[in-house]
Amino acid sequence: MLTVKNLHASVGEKEILRGINLEVHPGEVHAIMGPNGSGKSTLASVLAGRGTFTVTGGEILYKGRDIRNLTPEERSWAGIFLGFQYPIEIPGVSNVNFIKAAVTEHRKQKGLPELSAAQFLKLMKEKMAIVEMDSSFSGRAVNVGFSGGEKKRNEIFQMAMLEPDLAILDETDSGLDVDALRIVATGVNRMRRPDNATVVITHYQRLLDYIVPDFIHVLYKGQIIHTAGKELALEIEEKGYDWLINK
Repeated sequence: MLTVKNLHASVGEKEILRGINLEVHPGEVHAIMGPNGSGKSTLASVLAGRGTFTVTGGEILYKGRDIRNLTPEERSWAGIFLGFQYPIEIPGVSNVNFIKAAVTEHRKQKGLPELSAAQFLKLMKEKMAIVEMDSSFSGRAVNVGFSGGEKKRNEIFQMAMLEPDLAILDETDSGLDVDALRIVATGVNRMRRPDNATVVITHYQRLLDYIVPDFIHVLYKGQIIHTAGKELALEIEEKGYDWLINK
């Protein structure tokens, strides 16, 4: 589904990604871990097409297609979803109007008819239940006045509505208490299918107790320096990253 080959990316004159290689297949969950400043969030942003960063080398193949020149919108329409580390607030735009516009545009790009009001509200109710969101959130401005946990749940709700083939979740566990973490992780797990994939970026092993990865990659100074199975998270929790960095 996703093949990243020798990916280099910079912001201004500073190179951040220095030769990333990554292969993600349908049905898999991959976790990206690493110290602060190692390039984890940059990788997520580059895969999603955020214009802050410049790809200076390598390839990003999604379903066999080179997507380096696609806009973030085009990547979204193709089935890529980015869950932000810090979800933005959009004053004056209600959740229901925001997600209705997104779902309608996605369906249009796929040649599907627009959902009727009744169909859309039924779907919205079903997806809100996945992350235990009260229906009152639909009328509130996007993320305005939301707690950290509510913002993250809203991100996963949006993901559920759009049903992406590749979800990239940038530190979804950041700022969550135990209950919010369980709700968010359960939502992600309920959306896992044999034909989609998830890349989870995290600092902490605790998220991986809930969203169990098939592979864990350690990113350091813009390169993946180690890949192993889910047991690696426990070793990192116990030993930190120095034992990998200094190998």
